[in-house]
Amino acid sequence: MKLQSLFKAEITLAPPQELGEAPHGRRRIIPITGGRFEGEKLAGDVLPGGADWQVIRPDGVAALDARYTLETEDGALIYFEDRGYRHGPPDVIRRLASGEPVDPGSYYMRTTPWFDTGDARYAWLNRIVCVATGARRGGHVELQVFEVR
Repeated sequence: MKLQSLFKAEITLAPPQELGEAPHGRRRIIPITGGRFEGEKLAGDVLPGGADWQVIRPDGVAALDARYTLETEDGALIYFEDRGYRHGPPDVIRRLASGEPVDPGSYYMRTTPWFDTGDARYAWLNRIVCVATGARRGGHVELQVFEVR
């Protein structure tokens, strides 16, 4: 298998809605306010209205479940769902949560994005497997999405 870069994205976030301790861990919802994605085969905007539904497990791992809409520069709408994990040393995660700049290499943030669209120009997205690496940077998240070839 080989990885081919599909796009880079910057997703802007609103402050988290903290729901507190739930049966599976600390539940939080982070609204997505917009953003941009750029790649060789597709580029456009991240539309506001999605969110990242997170659970911070008792072992400190953040289970990520983000869902939002991408709009390509030529007007196609693409549903984007991204699930994965973020974890690292407690002091690094604490600094990250407080908004401090943290080297993304000091923690693990990996996800498995998938796409769903009815636009024929981008139907190929419905048939590929992707992986991504991420970084939390204050009020936004950076993703580098790769197609598994």
